[in-house]
Amino acid sequence: MEFASYLAGERWSDHPSCTHPMLASLARDVNDLTSSEARNALAPLIHRVVGLTTDDPRATATIAMRAAAAALPVASLERQRALAVGMLNLLATTGTPELRAMAHAAFADAPESERWAKRYFDARAMGNGFGDRAAAAMVHTAVTGIALACITDADARLTALLTAAIDDLESIVNATAVHGDETPARSLVAV
Repeated sequence: MEFASYLAGERWSDHPSCTHPMLASLARDVNDLTSSEARNALAPLIHRVVGLTTDDPRATATIAMRAAAAALPVASLERQRALAVGMLNLLATTGTPELRAMAHAAFADAPESERWAKRYFDARAMGNGFGDRAAAAMVHTAVTGIALACITDADARLTALLTAAIDDLESIVNATAVHGDETPARSLVAV
């Protein structure tokens, strides 16, 4: 993110205004938790985050769901449960078809986490809203979950997650620019 701030002509910072805050948070976590040997694979993504920002609430929700869905099948049990509850909370307040599809695919790979989260979710009567703090917690938990998982391809998964989140955000930004349509975003505002 520091190099992105430089490319954008901003003050050197790992919190550049040229990049959506949740995407920047994901990028910082991925960079910090990727091995030194694999970190160079992230360099081609830097230019893609420069200028990639929007006020569309779909962005934060999509990045959080993308991260949680990527981590759910491989994270430790405790992280799986936290992510699954976060995913259900997000769906309760911002359940678009795209987010539901991401969650459905992830829950298919970790069905017990969904069952546990539904019991927890129901018992706590959650679903009162999904905001930036919850999204940030999901992103950080997901990246940490992938990095610390007992898998041999953590670096590749982290790079793939960041790439997919950039793709998602580019789609949201492009759809808003082409259609000027903020209507879908309204359905994502917490109830």
